[in-house]
Amino acid sequence: MLENWILGLNQLTQWQVLVAIIFGVGMGIVVGAMPGLSGVTGVALMIPFTYVLSPIVSVVLLVSLYSAAEYGGSITAITINTPGTPSAAITALDGYPLTQKGQTGRALSLSITSSVYGGLFSTVMLIVFSIPLAQVAIAFGPVQYFALGVFGLSIIASLAGGNWLKGVIAALIGLLLKTVGSDPLTGAFRFTFGWPPLWDGVAFVPTMLGLFAITEVLIIIESGAKSRLIKGAAFSTERMPWREIRGLWKCMLRSGVIGTVVGIIPGAGAVMGSIVSYNEARRFSKKPEEFGHGSLEGVCAAETANNGVVGGALVPLLTLGVPGSGSTAVLLGALMLHNVAPGPLLFSKHPDIVYGIFISLFLANIVMLVFGLVGVRFWLKVVQVSPAVLAPLIFGVAFIGAYCVGGSVGDIVVMVVIGLMGYVMRKFKLPLVPVVIALVLGEMVEISFRRALIISGGSFLVFVKDPISLGLLIVAVLSIAYAIIRDVRPSQTKQAH
Repeated sequence: MLENWILGLNQLTQWQVLVAIIFGVGMGIVVGAMPGLSGVTGVALMIPFTYVLSPIVSVVLLVSLYSAAEYGGSITAITINTPGTPSAAITALDGYPLTQKGQTGRALSLSITSSVYGGLFSTVMLIVFSIPLAQVAIAFGPVQYFALGVFGLSIIASLAGGNWLKGVIAALIGLLLKTVGSDPLTGAFRFTFGWPPLWDGVAFVPTMLGLFAITEVLIIIESGAKSRLIKGAAFSTERMPWREIRGLWKCMLRSGVIGTVVGIIPGAGAVMGSIVSYNEARRFSKKPEEFGHGSLEGVCAAETANNGVVGGALVPLLTLGVPGSGSTAVLLGALMLHNVAPGPLLFSKHPDIVYGIFISLFLANIVMLVFGLVGVRFWLKVVQVSPAVLAPLIFGVAFIGAYCVGGSVGDIVVMVVIGLMGYVMRKFKLPLVPVVIALVLGEMVEISFRRALIISGGSFLVFVKDPISLGLLIVAVLSIAYAIIRDVRPSQTKQAH
C-alpha cells in the first residue's frame, strides 16, 4: 500500500502533471460558468488535446476539469440567475436571492468553500471505501432505479416555493418534453411531428439555455432594460467569515455524505445529489422558511453535494469500469484511448495512475479554492454589467452554446421555443427548476419502470418486494405528504385569521 502512495506522489514531481492540474481547474471553472457548457462538454472537448500527452497527465487534466466544472456552474447561478451546469440550478434557488440582497461576495465565498469541502470529503471516501461502496452500487437494477427516480421526482414538491401543485405541474411539463423523440426501448418516434431535429428528443443543453438564459433575456427586455440590480443595494465583495462557515459544518457533513453516496450510483449524477441534499438541509434546518429566499444553508447543501458527487462517481469507474455520471462516461473513453482499462485490475496494473488520481484530486481542490477566493472580485464584475449589454451577451452565449454542442440549427430553434415557454411559465409563476429535474430523471424512470415490468412478467408487486425499492417509495410518499401539509397549514392559518 505504501509503495502505491509513493508511486502516486512521484507523479507530482512531473511539471506536466502540476500544469495539467492548474490548467484543468482553470478551464473547468470557465466551462462550468458558461451556460450551455458543462463538465461533460468540457471533458469531451479536451480529449483530442490529450492524444499527445501521457496517460497520467491526460487523466489528471480531465479529472481536474471535471471537478472544477461542478463549482463553476454556481458562479453564474449566483450572479445572474443563469446556472452554468444543471446541478447549479439548485444553487440558484438561494444564491441569486442573496445577490439581490447585496450578499454576492458572501454567497460566492460560501459556494467555493462548500464545493472544496465536498470535493475533499468525497476524495477521502473514494480512497477509503471505493471497493465496498462500488459493490453496493452495482447491486442496483431497474427496480431500484425506478424507485430512486420516483424519490427524486417527489422532492420537486418540496422545491416548489410554497405551492406543491405548481411544482407538480412544472414537473409534468418536463416529463412531457422528455417523451419527445424515439422510444428508448422500441425506437418508435413520439411527438416529433416529422421534424428530424426532434428524432433524438429535446436536447438537454438547448432546453436548459432556453429555460434560464432566453427566459431571463425576455424578462430583461420586458422590464425596459432597467437595471437587474436592486437600486441602492451594496454589492460588496465581503467574504463570508470562517466563523460563520464553520457554523454550517453539520450541513456540509450531511451533504458530503449524500453527494458521495449518490455519485456512486451510476446514472444518478450531480443533479440528484444536489436535489436530495437541498431537500434534507431544508428538512433539518431551524429556518426552513428562508429556503428559496436566500438561505446560506441552501447554497451550502447544493454546492457541497454536487462536488461530493465527483469523488463518488469515480468509485464505480475506477473499481468496476462503470461510469457513475456523464463526465465519467467520457473519462472512461479517454482512459481506453490510452490503453488503460478501468476495473478491479486497474489497481494492480496501474497503481501509479490510480493513486496519482487520488493525490491530484486533493491538489486540484486546493487550487480551486485559491482560484475561487481570489476571483470573487472578478466574478462580481458580471453583476455590474449594464442590462443593455448583459441581455445581448447572454443571448449570444446561449446561441453559441446551443449550436456548438450539437452543431444543429434545430437546437437553436428548440432553445428559442423552450425560452418562450419558460417566459410564459414565469408569468404564471410556475417554477422552472422542476422542469429541469424531470428532464434529468424522466428517462431513467421510464426505462427502469418498463424493464422492471418485463423482468417481473408485468407484475407491479416487484416494486414493493425489494426492500431498497420499497424504502425509497415510502420516503417519496412521505416527502410529498410533508410538502402538502407544509403548504396547507399556512392557508388554514390565514383563513382562521
